[in-house]
Amino acid sequence: MTHISQSRILVIDDSPINGEILKGLFRGLYVVELAGDGETGLQMARRSPPPDLILLDILMAGLDGFEVCARLKGGEPTREIPVLFLTNLGEGADKARGFGLGAVDYILKPFDPLEVKARVRTHLLLRATTLELRRQNEALEEMVRERTRELVLTQQATLESLACLTEARDPETGHHIKRTKNYVEALARRLRENTKFRDQLDPETIDLLVKSSTLHDIGKVGVPDHILNKPGSLTTEEMAVMRQHTLYGHRALQLAEKRLGTDNTFLRVARDIAYTHHEKWDGSGYPRGLAGVEIPLSGRLMAVADVYDALISRRVYKGPVSHRQAVRIISQGDGQTSPDHFDPDILDAFLATEGEFLETALQYADSREEFETLVQ
Repeated sequence: MTHISQSRILVIDDSPINGEILKGLFRGLYVVELAGDGETGLQMARRSPPPDLILLDILMAGLDGFEVCARLKGGEPTREIPVLFLTNLGEGADKARGFGLGAVDYILKPFDPLEVKARVRTHLLLRATTLELRRQNEALEEMVRERTRELVLTQQATLESLACLTEARDPETGHHIKRTKNYVEALARRLRENTKFRDQLDPETIDLLVKSSTLHDIGKVGVPDHILNKPGSLTTEEMAVMRQHTLYGHRALQLAEKRLGTDNTFLRVARDIAYTHHEKWDGSGYPRGLAGVEIPLSGRLMAVADVYDALISRRVYKGPVSHRQAVRIISQGDGQTSPDHFDPDILDAFLATEGEFLETALQYADSREEFETLVQ
């Protein structure tokens, strides 16, 4: 049950007699404070804590009750304090004006003590109940926020754990995952400035892309070590096996979706990235030879990020190249990589954000050699 015995009532009335009558009426029930004019009443109402209810006379010298009510309802912390008008004015127009200003009730003079007590008690109960409901809602919202934080932390921990599986199998990738997710974010934010992509790349979607990108090479856990870590070029047969990592990643994430039994957006995006980040705009990629917009946007973004990072990084079969060389190779080609491999809009976004790519590459360089090579 809601308790109102400690409620505070502010009486604003320029008649001392009326004030004392009301104070006596509520003695032992509530804490009553008196204000003899509108200005004083406003000052007292704005104290902390504010009163739980205000009894307000209309016909007062200086500020009348209507003006005081308008000011009370005009801002914090008094906006939500229930106001009951005390008045000799019983005309419909006066009542309509008062209710329009935000008053909750009218009490006509001369007072009927039982009526005043009943109405005040009712509005104090409503006020206390409203505040209690608000407190409960805030507590519930905090529980939801805390639960959401726990879920986010769990998701991030899961992502990092899964990503570590790939790093454990392919130790030379180092900070590859950290770098590529920053590249994807830079590309997506720049691409959002293009009206063609604005609806597809709202902040929530960009965040989803960044998080999902960490699983782009999860399928490498299925590639044998002698192929994954082979120094030198892969044979045609070995390359075919290596390319299977896109299928392994796709199947593993698809299976996770099915086990959840729901359409999980995060897993769907991660699956698309794992499956299509080696597809090429001109249709010469793998595993399906998709072309153009047949390739999901997530895969097209990851393709640029992945190629750039592969170029600037040392691998068992190659050394790193400088940032300048990587930009030239991606934008102009080198015989193996061609600008035709990339979505032209994403390529433009890459050229516009190459400075951000370099900052990320320097921050997460795997070795002194790679750091020094980057700035050549």
